[in-house]
Amino acid sequence: MTEDTKTKIEKFLEERKQEIDDTIRKYIPENLSHEHMEMLVGRARYEYDIEAINNSITKPIWDFLSRGGKRWRPALFMLVAEAMGADMEKVKDFAVIPEMAHEGSIMIDDIEDNGELRRGKPCTHKLFGIDIAVNAGNTMYFLPMLILIKNRGNLDENTTIRAYEVFAQEMINIHFGQALDIWWHKGNTDTITEKQYMQMCAYKTGCLARMAAKLAVVVSGGSTEQEEKIGKMAESIGIAFQIQDDILSASSEKFQTKKGYGDDITEGKRTLMVIHALGKANEKDRKRLLEILNLHTREHALIDEVISLLNKYDSISYAKKFAKELVNNAWSEAESTLPKTDAKKRLKAFVDFLIERNI
Repeated sequence: MTEDTKTKIEKFLEERKQEIDDTIRKYIPENLSHEHMEMLVGRARYEYDIEAINNSITKPIWDFLSRGGKRWRPALFMLVAEAMGADMEKVKDFAVIPEMAHEGSIMIDDIEDNGELRRGKPCTHKLFGIDIAVNAGNTMYFLPMLILIKNRGNLDENTTIRAYEVFAQEMINIHFGQALDIWWHKGNTDTITEKQYMQMCAYKTGCLARMAAKLAVVVSGGSTEQEEKIGKMAESIGIAFQIQDDILSASSEKFQTKKGYGDDITEGKRTLMVIHALGKANEKDRKRLLEILNLHTREHALIDEVISLLNKYDSISYAKKFAKELVNNAWSEAESTLPKTDAKKRLKAFVDFLIERNI
């Protein structure tokens, strides 16, 4: 990918980010009024305490959203919908559905992992408390349903049902993926296979990208074949994105500053790199790697030791190659279902960008 293409995509993401955040504000404004509350939950039977709602829901949500984030999932939705020839005015609000679910999942994930930093600031539960963070994260899980409700006039009945089904199934999937990840990084097993890891990622990280793409196909009037193949392609992007996150966590100082130094190692996560190293390492190194991961340490020297072992067995290079091949193979299956347009070319460039990023 040329530097010019990268620059164009980064500009596209920056331009779309404001549009995406403005759409999110339609459904969860930064400061709720009585009118907003009626839109969200209906007219009060008694009386709303707006200040309490703002302090316990909108403030933590927008503190988190305002930190940044790439918003690439709604951007992916837009590019797929555009490549499908959709009426963008009618479908654009649906783009933020996977983003809301994603942001909520991070809030909850940080609690489950006892995370310290997220996007360069203390995690939501560190700032507002676990109770508020759990409730705010769960609110972000359910707000997408409001978007489907408020925009059903733009879809026929069958399309509306399909959209609900995509959202509901992927929200179930993400929790099964998280369950696997939690169980593994507690040190409950040392024999995770690469295929098992891939299935975990397909559920945990791949599902929200898959949701974005499938929703885009569905609301654009696409076929079930397009939904399946383009969804699989997006799933592969999500998995590759996670692998790339793991790689950056083990090799990029800038990334570590934003998330927390060696967080994946502290959490004891069995990443693709770790699984590869465990399969290649001699008995001494394998035992040492497992020992440090199961300590859940924040000691820099021990984290550096794990990174050295990953490099020793070329596990970082292996993961980079694996991610690229995964997405390229999935794109080969999906591209035949899309018409040959400039929008399709932009989508392919975006896919390449996501697996070649440095931050």
